[in-house]
Amino acid sequence: MPSAAAANPASPPAVQAAMSLARESRLLASSASILGWDQETMMPSGGLEHRARQLAQLARLEHGMATDPRLGDALSAAEAEVASLPETHPDRVNVRECRRDYDKATKLPADLVEELASVASIAQHEWAEARKASDFARFRPWLERIVELNRRKADCFGWDRADGERWDALADSFEPGCTAKHVSGVFGPLRERLVPLIEAVRTAPRRPDGRFNDHPMDIDAQERFGRFVCGALGFDFARGRLDRSTHPFCGGSHCNDVRMTSRYSERCLLDGLGSSMHETGHGMYEQGLDPAWISTPMGEAVSLSIHESQSRLWENQVGRGMPFCTWAKAQMGRHFGTAADGFTAAQVYEAANMVEPGFIRVDADEATYNLHVMVRFELERAMISGALEAKDLPGEWNRLYKEYLGLTVPDDRRGCLQDVHWSGGMIGYFPTYTLGTLYAAQFFETAREAIPGLEEGFARGEFRALRDWLNANIHRQGRRWLSDDLCRQVTGKTLGADAFLRHLEGKLRPMYGI
Repeated sequence: MPSAAAANPASPPAVQAAMSLARESRLLASSASILGWDQETMMPSGGLEHRARQLAQLARLEHGMATDPRLGDALSAAEAEVASLPETHPDRVNVRECRRDYDKATKLPADLVEELASVASIAQHEWAEARKASDFARFRPWLERIVELNRRKADCFGWDRADGERWDALADSFEPGCTAKHVSGVFGPLRERLVPLIEAVRTAPRRPDGRFNDHPMDIDAQERFGRFVCGALGFDFARGRLDRSTHPFCGGSHCNDVRMTSRYSERCLLDGLGSSMHETGHGMYEQGLDPAWISTPMGEAVSLSIHESQSRLWENQVGRGMPFCTWAKAQMGRHFGTAADGFTAAQVYEAANMVEPGFIRVDADEATYNLHVMVRFELERAMISGALEAKDLPGEWNRLYKEYLGLTVPDDRRGCLQDVHWSGGMIGYFPTYTLGTLYAAQFFETAREAIPGLEEGFARGEFRALRDWLNANIHRQGRRWLSDDLCRQVTGKTLGADAFLRHLEGKLRPMYGI
């Protein structure tokens, strides 16, 4: 049966044949994504059991198509056809990356794929209920199943038993080539530089004005304001949606159907606004992918760290900057009446950049955020290796929060039950948040050099120049390069923490008088 997305007529015949087969499994994956979005936003709770069966069935069918021997044969023929093309030619990229995906998929048995999809669907519901009740015991058996299934998955993929660990095989699905050893090499030095900065802020002679972070604003008006801001940044609502969910996320099926969600806090406009801008960064990446390559690697994001770089850039480099706060404050009267009249743009800016260690990762300030990620990396790595049993997760979580952030975790809702990722089977994902934060800072520095007056334009609500620059340099590149290769192409440098720390210290030192 031919794919709904026709093969590119400019591609050689064997490549067209291979891409038509490869698209079939991707079409099913995108359909499952819509069902997942529906489960988190609109599905009645009574539909859970049947939804789990639906997702398991789709996972089984998708896996069958992704591992069809006909696809393997078609890729072999296409590889011969593109051998003389440059490495970065779209046809060669598509064949190379489809081969990578095919080889990984064929290592997984269909029953494991189906079981993971079914368990994750139910586990996400159980996690949400356990989180509401702050009841880890309710979620624990599901976490144990998720961990065991992921260990099996890692062993099927294979991993370097001499110099690596099981976690590496799982991380590779989110961040190709990523290893725990590499992540530790990035996280260790970063933590050494962050901790003294956070301590200097803690004992600083000046305290910013954070009153705007505890100022009630109507939730429905916040949602309308969030939609307005997302549209102003460049999100196309004719090709996407913004809804509410327990945990903000961005999904959908392709560049012309992007589904974002956010959540809102009655007493802090900036919480919901930051979440909405974060997901808009993801959403604009998806909308910026080349529609000519839908359901092929050239029409897909290169990795989750690069995806995260886009969300972190719009949330932090843009949304926490004084130019954006100046523009946003000027728009508030249209959406909130006189509710924000008692505050200036400078107060909004200071509130957006307060450093205050807290329990919740998605609410964390820029300085402490990455310590939250480091805790999760250590814990999931330990669970997969067997060094930490699921039953001991709350205690170890609480110990690391005391060590890293100086906090005593009051309950599991604000502790080990706060994130959706493990319930969804996504182990190996968390480090991409910090890697993405570092990429964001490097990309933004380069964009600022390339676009004169970039930040001054933000104060006038002019965001298109940045969106178009990101679209050309990152989004439209698809999976042409791996993450760090893309970083070198765009910035001329490999990934590092210097740009991020320049960004962070450039705000915090004058704001706190340190």
